[in-house]
Amino acid sequence: MGTLLLCIALIFEVTFAIYCIVTKKNYKKIKNWLRIAIFIAFAILTLSSVIMWSFRWVLLATLLFLLAATGTVALIRNKTKTQKYKTSSIVWKSIFMIVILVLALTPAIVFPQHPSPKVTGKYEVATAAYTYIDKKRVEEFSDKGQNRFVNVEFWYPKNAHGTYPLLVFSHGAYGIKASNTSTYTELASHGYVVVSIDHPYHSFYTASADGTKTFINTDYNREVSNINKEGIYTNEELYGLIQKWMKLRTDDMNFVIDTILKKAKSDNDSVYQKINTEKIGVFGHSMGGAASVWLGRVRNDIDAVVNIDAPFFSELLYKKDIDDFVASKKPYNIPLFNIYSDDVWKQLGSNSTYVANKLDNQNFKEAYTIHFQGAKHLSLTDLPLFSPLLANSLQGGKADINKYYCIETENELILKFFNYELKGIGHFAPKENY
Repeated sequence: MGTLLLCIALIFEVTFAIYCIVTKKNYKKIKNWLRIAIFIAFAILTLSSVIMWSFRWVLLATLLFLLAATGTVALIRNKTKTQKYKTSSIVWKSIFMIVILVLALTPAIVFPQHPSPKVTGKYEVATAAYTYIDKKRVEEFSDKGQNRFVNVEFWYPKNAHGTYPLLVFSHGAYGIKASNTSTYTELASHGYVVVSIDHPYHSFYTASADGTKTFINTDYNREVSNINKEGIYTNEELYGLIQKWMKLRTDDMNFVIDTILKKAKSDNDSVYQKINTEKIGVFGHSMGGAASVWLGRVRNDIDAVVNIDAPFFSELLYKKDIDDFVASKKPYNIPLFNIYSDDVWKQLGSNSTYVANKLDNQNFKEAYTIHFQGAKHLSLTDLPLFSPLLANSLQGGKADINKYYCIETENELILKFFNYELKGIGHFAPKENY
């Protein structure tokens, strides 16, 4: 929609400028009436939901309103009669207007309006956001001595009776808690309470309940950016970084789960009262997936784990004598569902940080594993829907898989897995390739 409106606006501005130059007239009155009409048309399209109002349209709406207001004032004061025609003035004003239109429409182009993935459950979904303060931890990314805080958001069945399994999600290295909103919504619509965590300073940004915004830590950002560059870190240094990242992630997840379990017993908030504390699943994308697998290893109340495109960092050991990584020999007994894109699938046979993910690893012989052919790493999140340009830039190109097929099929499979493992519903037997 943003690109279409930009093309229409550019054609209008260029055509009108050429017409003015050819006829050697300003046509200010006509332009003012047109700008008023365009603002009215934009308002009608918004009110009729052809344009879905959101942050992406704020700049354009402001620009159109200012142009319409200026045009209205000019028509009332009848100033257009006093202005003389100048070709240079027409050209420069058109160039200026084109630049302003491009800037105003940039949010709608970078974050295009798009249909939401399908939601198939019977429950209406509500959301709630909270900030939890961990009084047992001091924030390592701040020198102010403040306690660690974690922002969470719940997706849960609205106006539903009974209790429902708790599912805890952890985002990727640069992600945010909303990274897989379509997944949370689909799960909640089928009777799950889903809580997604923002890991402050690991997430691109996070907003606390009081409105305070916290952005990604520059040192952490540099560390993650450098892991795929040869010669930056030794294997031993990389192993140390992995342990540090995973400690923060798993400490956050443990804190959130423990906080929720405590509130479910004492807090009358309807969100907590809908939670079945005896049924807990964890899942995550990329680094969040690695943390989820780790949590399944160390907690005894986790009943099912979904790993989305992540290495098994919890199963990774560094051997100094060979200066390489090897896989742990401990069996993994928690039900596990692995979902891989092409980006990770091609690394499963290597002796890298994915050495424990090898398909012949007998410690995971009961795990379910699937591969989305043609998918890239971010295809398994909502980002390609929310911002195709940003997703393609971050993952080095466009994926070869239909983005709606990928995310909707992923959501369907995750739902079936949790239904089978947490509710005893149906039978889970996914194909290897999709």
